[in-house]
Amino acid sequence: MTMLLDLVHPVVDSLSEATLQRRLAYHLRMRLTPSVDPDQLPSVETIAELRRYLRRECQIAADECQHVPTDADGFIAWFEALTHNGPGQHDPLFPWLADEADDASMRWFLSQELAGEAGFDDLVAMALIRMPARAKMEMMRNLWDEFGRGNPAGVHSTLLARMAHELGISCSIEEATSEALALGNLMAGLAVEHFPYHAVGALGVIELTAPGRVSCVAAGMRRLGMQPEARRYYELHATLDVEHARRWNAEVLLPIVAGDPRTAYLLAQGAIMRLEAGRRCFERYRTTLMPS
Repeated sequence: MTMLLDLVHPVVDSLSEATLQRRLAYHLRMRLTPSVDPDQLPSVETIAELRRYLRRECQIAADECQHVPTDADGFIAWFEALTHNGPGQHDPLFPWLADEADDASMRWFLSQELAGEAGFDDLVAMALIRMPARAKMEMMRNLWDEFGRGNPAGVHSTLLARMAHELGISCSIEEATSEALALGNLMAGLAVEHFPYHAVGALGVIELTAPGRVSCVAAGMRRLGMQPEARRYYELHATLDVEHARRWNAEVLLPIVAGDPRTAYLLAQGAIMRLEAGRRCFERYRTTLMPS
């Protein structure tokens, strides 16, 4: 893999991975935060670094997507199989979090999750622009759930912030692992640089693969006596994302591929990119937390 990266983006490789991901994280935070300063513009250099990073990740995912089916039903079968054979699936980190992790380890893990969170609701809102009507309608339904179906107390980003408050945890860009930052940078980067089909594939694979992981996290939090308000975000997604995944596959991915089979490769690339970024996180977390 190192040889591949050297060939694809020598400029990106001139920075250490940690330095690159921190620079991109600060850049994306600035780009996505409303500002009253008209002169607060992103640097051309950092935009170029972000684009090279995204192209690097596309290239890494390319081999796994070469033979993805381009008929709609075949693509959905391939996509759903990622829960079993995709990068990072069934990682031993999660049973360990459920059954063995101590309080400090769980809090550190949750702090890294916060660092890698790019704002699913905002990402869906950006991804649905100019999508086909049927796909857009389902993405809007998904977004309505993210916003608590109109109940401010149920907004998913609010639940995540409440968890951080209840547990007294946070994670600055400087404190986060490069892998956690890379995960957030990937998702935000696909949105702001307008990789629309990659973004839709990546968002869909989050819904598809999250339930098993988040149920383990919720179980570990209960075992450690963490309060219901702190656990609510994870407990909600352990069940809600099952239905979200079913509908995303049927109402977003399937009609997009049926309408244009060329999109199958791009959707698949986005899914593999997101899974691969997650796999690197899990590996780093295990190295940090789990006894050898």
